[in-house]
Amino acid sequence: MEREATLTLTTNEGQDVDFMEIAQIYLEEETYLILQPVELFDGMDEDEALVFHVTLGLDGTERLDMVYDEELTDKVFEEYEKLVSERCS
Repeated sequence: MEREATLTLTTNEGQDVDFMEIAQIYLEEETYLILQPVELFDGMDEDEALVFHVTLGLDGTERLDMVYDEELTDKVFEEYEKLVSERCS
């Protein structure tokens, strides 16, 4: 669940952004990463993070796509909170 790694993603505009990996979540046979930018984006609070969907690209490498669907994002965070509470009890 929690991996606490740092990775660099390149935006479509070619800008590199460093992220702290908070957790890898498996939900409905899909894989998601919860990531927080090392340098928070304008308007982001310290307790906010982003959700990315992990898929395999045609060349076999992992591809990360940010999830914009609020309902899906909420499900991923709910699963994360459930796993954290199970781990703490």
